[in-house]
Amino acid sequence: MIYVHIPFCGSFCTYCGFYSETISVSEGCFAPFCRALDKEISLRAEEIRRADSPDTLYIGGGTPSVLPPDCISGIAGALAAVRGRNGYEEFTLEVNPEDISAKGPAYVNALASSGVTRISMGVQSLDDGILKWMNRRHDAETARRAYRILREAGVGNVSVDLIFGISDMSDEVWLAVLDEVVKGFGTGFPPEHISAYQLSVEEGSALYRMVISGKYSEASDDRCCRQYGLLCRILSGAGYRHYEISNFARPGYEAIHNSGYWSHRPYVGLGPAAHSFSLSDRKRSWNDSSLSGYLSDFSGGYEYLTDSQMALERIMLSLRTDRGISENFLRQHSRPGAVDAALEAGWLIPCPEGLRIPEDHFFVSDNIISELV
Repeated sequence: MIYVHIPFCGSFCTYCGFYSETISVSEGCFAPFCRALDKEISLRAEEIRRADSPDTLYIGGGTPSVLPPDCISGIAGALAAVRGRNGYEEFTLEVNPEDISAKGPAYVNALASSGVTRISMGVQSLDDGILKWMNRRHDAETARRAYRILREAGVGNVSVDLIFGISDMSDEVWLAVLDEVVKGFGTGFPPEHISAYQLSVEEGSALYRMVISGKYSEASDDRCCRQYGLLCRILSGAGYRHYEISNFARPGYEAIHNSGYWSHRPYVGLGPAAHSFSLSDRKRSWNDSSLSGYLSDFSGGYEYLTDSQMALERIMLSLRTDRGISENFLRQHSRPGAVDAALEAGWLIPCPEGLRIPEDHFFVSDNIISELV
């Protein structure tokens, strides 16, 4: 598993707390960034060669689609050179609708030529008022046009990101968004994968400052829970498998890369602020979290996880999924009597791999895990 972080965005979304730089400030840094990334790939060649289970590449950000296609192909080529082979079980690239709409089919075809097999598009909403409040650079029609371009260019694995739990978004608006998405934005070809996240207040984001200053009040738990329930019902009815708390897939299109994270697999993270995880020595490391620091020296920091940290992470990650976790492992690392109490309360149910949180309790999974450990 290889992750590459692209630290560039056209603008900063209201809710985003990820590290990035606006392209108006950093466009001249595209070439230096790609050179620094090439250097990191070369220096970490041995790690990269071992990162083949699962054999995936995910380029995220930021907004990778602000980069010209030769940058994407250059990244893929540099990785292929140290891996000794081309191609991945899954190669995902994150895009924004405005980039696909503006650059058109030629850009999408160039991405496919670079080896991209899966597109993850940040739609977030199809309500123009909400999109404007989020400070997104696209409107609903641009998202529809971008989706049509992806389909007409032959992309056969498209994931769409959505956000719910916004204080000014009614259930009716949310239902309308879901209805249009599962119908493929009018194309009749629904996305293979949908990720839907409750709006969260990330420290350092514009939304965080709005909350602190009293300019925004978070949506009530009741509203968030209700909209999550609508999400589960509509997507289940449309044939999607709810395989992780925030992720839904048509059968056979579950995200291989992200599923690796939830299975506690090792991964290599490249680029500013990217994290890596080595299972053999239980080491988590991270790169410098600024573009300027990365361009001069990508080294950041690291920590070694204890037995209890490893167990806690395995429990937290596994119970996010419909696969669940080994009952023996969960009992071994839970508080005495906690598993039996959770079973009696219906917070846990048996599944082929052991125990899992049922879908109707996914929304309060954090509370359930806290009770267990």
